[in-house]
Amino acid sequence: MSDNSSNSEATKRIAAIDLGTNSFHAVLVDIYPDGSFRTVNKLKEMVVLAEKGLEDRLSRDAMDRGLEALKRIKFLCDSHHVETILAYATSAIREAENGGDFIKEAKKETGIRIRAISGKMEAELIGIAVRHSIALGKEMVLMADIGGGSVEFIIGNHQKFVYYNSLKLGVARMAAAFVNSDPIEEKEIKALQKHFKDELAQVLKLAKEHHVKTIIGSSGTMENMAQMVAYKNSLQAHMSLNELEFSAGDFKDLYTNFIKLDKKQRLNKKGLEEKRVDIINPGMVLVNFLVDKLQLETIKISEAALREGMIMNFITNKKEQLNLDLVANFKDPRRRSVFDLLRKCNWAEAHSKHVADFALQLFDEFKKELKLEDSDRELLEYAALMHDIGYYISYRKHHKHALYLIRYSDLLGFKENEINIMANVARYHRKSTPHKRHKRYRKLSKSNRKRVKKLSAILRIADGLDRSHYQNVQKLEIEHKNKTINLGITTQADPELEIWGTLRKADLLEKLIDKKIRVFQKEEKET
Repeated sequence: MSDNSSNSEATKRIAAIDLGTNSFHAVLVDIYPDGSFRTVNKLKEMVVLAEKGLEDRLSRDAMDRGLEALKRIKFLCDSHHVETILAYATSAIREAENGGDFIKEAKKETGIRIRAISGKMEAELIGIAVRHSIALGKEMVLMADIGGGSVEFIIGNHQKFVYYNSLKLGVARMAAAFVNSDPIEEKEIKALQKHFKDELAQVLKLAKEHHVKTIIGSSGTMENMAQMVAYKNSLQAHMSLNELEFSAGDFKDLYTNFIKLDKKQRLNKKGLEEKRVDIINPGMVLVNFLVDKLQLETIKISEAALREGMIMNFITNKKEQLNLDLVANFKDPRRRSVFDLLRKCNWAEAHSKHVADFALQLFDEFKKELKLEDSDRELLEYAALMHDIGYYISYRKHHKHALYLIRYSDLLGFKENEINIMANVARYHRKSTPHKRHKRYRKLSKSNRKRVKKLSAILRIADGLDRSHYQNVQKLEIEHKNKTINLGITTQADPELEIWGTLRKADLLEKLIDKKIRVFQKEEKET
């Protein structure tokens, strides 16, 4: 896929922002001379532009949420020295009578120029992305991107598209229009099916003419369905959903059970994101309708969607050359082998060193309280330097890729348990905290599990302090006050992203030391 770029220098760094009905997704990528690209960061902001289904106007609250999300995305882009920002507005903004006001305000407040693209262009870009992401052959397939406001349908193969369009059948829109009961009632399902039959006449006709037997789904609704099937049938989907394939029968088995569930039961369903619990059912009914009407045999998933299509569309135009050169020479085999691995993985040097510095400062501050040893300090430093090397494989689940790379890279001079500690500490820098349900953590001895918990608690805070990857926090001051730890940060620019990034990952350290962590901006003293 596109994340496996060549080892040559990056040509350009761009950002693609998909302004959807429920969420704004930004992806930052480096483009390489051979036309490949690698993800360097992502940010997803839930904005819920359609609060009560899609209406004629965006509410003031919805617009404000959208503007705040764009400010965060812009700050991340600036932090990463993004040269070009592509921002495409879809269904909700495109249709709202005050969508133009939102676009104007966004330009004024963030400098981001939003383009409200047509549904047809949106569908074509999604088709381009899926074709790039999934190995298609001569067989014609149906591609479907189920969003909140619209669904994009594409019929095509590796060479051409015979149909692409965007239809107003998104799950938020359909839930607002047709679903009033929980669980969904049979009469509501029938009303949805009738609506789909009317709206999809052309899609069904063409799909039958081209003997389509496979549907390829992209974006959150389809990914959630795939996750639920994967959990139910123990399919391998831990590292990536891309190219995940299952039978129409597997989907039907899930559908039959799932459609009867109420909200509380849906909340307990493995693989379903909480934010989709109220709107997933119309998507389930739509896929089931397509499976029945077209007698589909196979369902596949593409992780690439509109953002990747935007990037690929851009790649056809521009290429400039950047020079990157990372060199490391150390006599100590431990440090040398760590830096050799960092160099091979095209590490984010400035960010990783900045995080390591904060991690060591925090270690020294809490060493006594956490009952840590001097030997732990070195392992924490290396784990901090290596925490983001998983980007080398892909942005998605890069924390898990980091664990894999550290464990299997033959680091010299380390004992196996030291390598496992570094790998696990790096793995927990991101979302979830250490838990015995995680296989690699569970396999550690009890004492090493404790060490991982303590060191990853420190790394999480350190990484949060450079959430923008911009080294915005110049200085960290730590103050103990009764049951509170005050982290005073001196920054170059607005501190919001770093404060947010630190606080959302402070829970583990707070639990270990039984104190509340507070983060605030220190005022610079005038000289």
